Amino acid sequence: MLNTPREPELAEVIVADPPDRWRALGFDVYDDGSMDIGMVRVRLGGEGNGITAWSLRRIKATGSIDGLPTPSPRMVIPPPFQTHPNGATGIDHLVIVTPDFDRTSQALARAGVELKRDQYSEGRGRLGFRRIGPAILEVAHRPELESDDSFFWGLTFTVISLEALAERLGEQLGPIRPAVQPGRRIATLNDDAGLSVPVAFMSPEPP
Repeated sequence: MLNTPREPELAEVIVADPPDRWRALGFDVYDDGSMDIGMVRVRLGGEGNGITAWSLRRIKATGSIDGLPTPSPRMVIPPPFQTHPNGATGIDHLVIVTPDFDRTSQALARAGVELKRDQYSEGRGRLGFRRIGPAILEVAHRPELESDDSFFWGLTFTVISLEALAERLGEQLGPIRPAVQPGRRIATLNDDAGLSVPVAFMSPEPP
């Protein structure tokens, strides 16, 4: 019997936003301030701003990866799949920003999260990617940052219909435009939505 490689998998994301702000955007948030999306548990509330931590299953280290808080996941198995009232079905990708791309990518590799694709994009700089279970990890190089620390930047969710989401959110959602990924479209949540983490929504992958 062949052994199946056990790849790292995004288990949980911790976001320091009041749960009511996410409910107002059409996410189904439980009474304890958490929500399940795309087989990932998102925990809302707490101190700080934006994404404050993540947890991954099947990695070689926990606690911290290049300064990124990485506690052990509280959930041993993924939560059930569900579609939210706003049409969101999963996390398409999670973005990390770093002033030192090589340092961050090497720290990820030591933890068992080796980047599978490393490219330079005109206008976006150096980018690294890999799948972490139900989502894509994107590492973006920003050498101009004054801080030496890497940090979690933002989340992009997949939704069934961007048009339906735009009708629901109105001026809180920016214009729908072509995404970098072929055959897909994207719209960014505006600042007046009141979240401390940048959020975008994408159409599903084409069949």
